[in-house]
Amino acid sequence: MKKQNFQLYDVLLLSFILLLTLVFRLYRINTPLADLHSWRQADTAAVARNFVRNGIDLLHPRYDDLSGRESGKENPQGYRMVEFPLYNGIFSTTYKLFPFMPVEVHGRLTTVLSSLIIIGIIYYLVFKENGRLPAVIASLTYAIFPFFVFFSRVVLPETTALAFTLTSILFLYLSNEKKIAPTKETVFFIISFVSFTFAILIKPTVIFYSVVLFYLLFQKYNFNFFKKINFYIYFAAAFLPFVLWRLYIRNFPEGVPVSDWLITSVNTYEGLKSIFFRPAFFRWIFFERINNIIFGGYLTIFFLLGLLRKNKKIFFHTFLLANLLYLFTFQGGNVQHEYYQILILPTLAIFTGLGIQFLLTIKKDLLPPLILYLIIALIFIFSFYFSFYRVRDYYNYPQDLAQIAKIIKTLSRNDDKIVTDTTGDSTLLYLSDRKGAPSLYKDPPTLQKLGYNYMIIFNKDYAEELKKDFSTVFENDKFLMFKL
Repeated sequence: MKKQNFQLYDVLLLSFILLLTLVFRLYRINTPLADLHSWRQADTAAVARNFVRNGIDLLHPRYDDLSGRESGKENPQGYRMVEFPLYNGIFSTTYKLFPFMPVEVHGRLTTVLSSLIIIGIIYYLVFKENGRLPAVIASLTYAIFPFFVFFSRVVLPETTALAFTLTSILFLYLSNEKKIAPTKETVFFIISFVSFTFAILIKPTVIFYSVVLFYLLFQKYNFNFFKKINFYIYFAAAFLPFVLWRLYIRNFPEGVPVSDWLITSVNTYEGLKSIFFRPAFFRWIFFERINNIIFGGYLTIFFLLGLLRKNKKIFFHTFLLANLLYLFTFQGGNVQHEYYQILILPTLAIFTGLGIQFLLTIKKDLLPPLILYLIIALIFIFSFYFSFYRVRDYYNYPQDLAQIAKIIKTLSRNDDKIVTDTTGDSTLLYLSDRKGAPSLYKDPPTLQKLGYNYMIIFNKDYAEELKKDFSTVFENDKFLMFKL
C-alpha cells in the first residue's frame, strides 16, 4: 500500500479521538491516591512531593519509606534509587507552577498527556503504513478501552516512558523518508536518540523497543548498517546515560530494591513461587490479562486477524517481537503486576486495527456489509463492557483510609515517624504525609530506638498485646495508634 498524506479530515478525526481520550481519563482524576497499585503510585508520588519541599535533586530522589525493607538495608534517608526520576521531576515542576491541585493529580495529568502523545503517534504510523481505517480503530482502542484508560492516568512512569519511546520511533521513521533534506534528517535522528535516552532513563524496560529502532536503521542502511557510524552513535548515546545512572546508584545500596524475582517468580502467601515458563504464566498473561481483562474477550478475534494476516510489511511485527521478548523476560513482574502490561498496549491496539482492516478486505466472502459492520460494532461494545466490568474495581479504594490518614495527621507532628502493619503497603504513609515504615520490620523497642514515634496497628489481636507496654493515643473499630 502506498503511503498516504495527512488530510484535514485526519486532523479532525484525530482531534476527536484525542478529545475522547482526555474525557475518559479525567474520570475520578482527583480521588485519593489509594486505588489499584496505590503502594507503587504512592512511592512515585512521594518522590515528587519531596522534590517540591526540598528542591528538585534528581540525583538524590527520596520517598516516605525509611525501613529499607525493599533493599534489605536500613534506609534512614529514604533514598529511592530505581528509575532516573525524570517523570517525578516533571510533575513536581508543574505542581510548583500550578499548586492549586494535589501533586498526585499533576502526576496523573502528566501520564494523561503522555497517552495523548502515544495515541497521536499510533494514528500517524498506522495511517502511513496501512491507511486511515486501521489508524482510527487502533487509536480509538487505545483511547477508550477500560484497561488502556486506567493505566494511562495512574502515577507511574511507564506511560511517559512509552511516549518518549514512540517519539523516538516516529522521528527515526521520519528520517527514513525518501528525498528528505540532510539537515532535517540529522535533526530527526538526534531527536530520536535523545527521546529514547529519556525513555530508558524513565523506565529501563522500554529497552526492548530497540528491536523496532534496530529494524528502522536496518531499513535505512540495509546490510551495511553495521559499517555506519550512525548506528553505533545512536545506541551508545541512548544507553550511556542509563549505564551511568546504574553505576551511580550503587553508591546508595540501601535505596536499590531487590528485583531479581521479577524475572522468574511471583509473591504469594506462601512466599516466592517460580512461574518461569510454567503453564500458569501463559494462562495469566495471554488468557486472563490480554484476552479477558484488556480485550474483554471478544476483541481478541480482531487482534489475531491482524497478527495472522499475510503482509509484506513487517514494521509492526517488530513491535510484537519487542513485546514478546519483554513478556518472556519479566515473567514474574508481568504476572504479579497489571501495570507491567502498559508497555505492550500500543501493539495490542495497532494489531486490533489491522485485524479489522483485514476482515473488511475479505468482506465479499462474508456476510452482507451492513450486517458485518453491525457485528463488528457489537463485538466492540460487548468487549468494552466485559473489560469495564473487570477494570471498574481498579478505581475503588478503601473509603476509610483517607479518614484514618487525617486522624494520624491530626495526632502527630509533621516530623514524626510512624510505622504501620500494612505489610509493605506505603499508601497510608503517603496519605497521612508522614515518613516511616509500612511494615513492622523490627520489634517495637528497636523501632523506638530508631526514632519512630507512633505505631498504627490494624491487627486487633496484636494491638491487645501492645497495650501492655505502650500507651494508646487513639482507638476505634478500624485501628489503634500507639505512642512509642
